[in-house]
Amino acid sequence: MTEIIYDGTYEGWLTAIFEVYEYKLADIVFAKEETSGTLLFATSHLVQTDILKAKRVLNGLKKRISAEGLLNIYNAFLSEETHIEETMFQFVHHAFANSKNIEEDFSNNAVWNLRKAARLTRKESHRMEAFVRFKLTKDQLYYAIIEPDCDVLPLIENHFKKRYADQRWLIYDAKRKYGIYYDLENVSKIKLQFNAKTSLSKHLTEICDEQEEFFQNLWQRYFSSVNIESRKNMRLHIQHMPKRYWKHLIEKIPNLKNNNFNFERD
Repeated sequence: MTEIIYDGTYEGWLTAIFEVYEYKLADIVFAKEETSGTLLFATSHLVQTDILKAKRVLNGLKKRISAEGLLNIYNAFLSEETHIEETMFQFVHHAFANSKNIEEDFSNNAVWNLRKAARLTRKESHRMEAFVRFKLTKDQLYYAIIEPDCDVLPLIENHFKKRYADQRWLIYDAKRKYGIYYDLENVSKIKLQFNAKTSLSKHLTEICDEQEEFFQNLWQRYFSSVNIESRKNMRLHIQHMPKRYWKHLIEKIPNLKNNNFNFERD
């Protein structure tokens, strides 16, 4: 067995695919750098991300599958499903081995599983577009914290750039420890540096604009007023707004708290 170690990026995975064919590697399993070395009795192959190699793989796929199919591969990668890299490789291998488009070949497990993973990512990105709740800091920065099941920040970036083009904002993925920051012109990827001396119980009002607490309370009252008790269907409500999102939704948090932080761009 050969353990393919790459840097965890999509370009890195595409480079790995190129080298699998280049070096005729077989019986492979993928591993990100931080999780490598977990397989006993496996030969390791370290991949250095190469944009030219990644582009050659993409150009080869463009001759075999549709633009939607290419997007499905990328969305499947962002799903972070278990063994998704192996599923993606099996899909790509199936595509390269056939002269006809294989995207509708649902008898093939890789084709079906890749489409399911891509659908999962799209669904999660749509939810994040609806469930992001911004808060305003004293320096007039709107920020939101999310913890999606999939890595959706690359997919929701354009939505928020268009919708909030006249505001500085930051959306931070607490699960993956990075965020995207819009400075009124460009969106850039950032990493946060939390102040370890700051108590976790610091109230949101200490970093937020003076009017932020007022508007949050206003939103909570509005949310309560439009809910009719006699028509409440909790099962349907949870179906559309799963509980795992609640801790970052203003209307679901009676006591809002947060940390102080600084951020710097990559």
